[in-house]
Amino acid sequence: MFGLGTQEMLIILVLVMIVFGAGKLPQVGTALGSGLKNFKKGMKEGVEEAQIVDESDKPAV
Repeated sequence: MFGLGTQEMLIILVLVMIVFGAGKLPQVGTALGSGLKNFKKGMKEGVEEAQIVDESDKPAV
């Protein structure tokens, strides 16, 4: 995963625990997941909109 080994992942996890605290981790995870879901949804809608615009620009044969 991104070329990170076990030691690097543990260091990142410890830093996140220090910054946010153990009590806030579920909230941070939920917010991150929600943001990622909305980003993917927006990207999908953008692609669909681009395809619709592309089709309307084609001349009628």
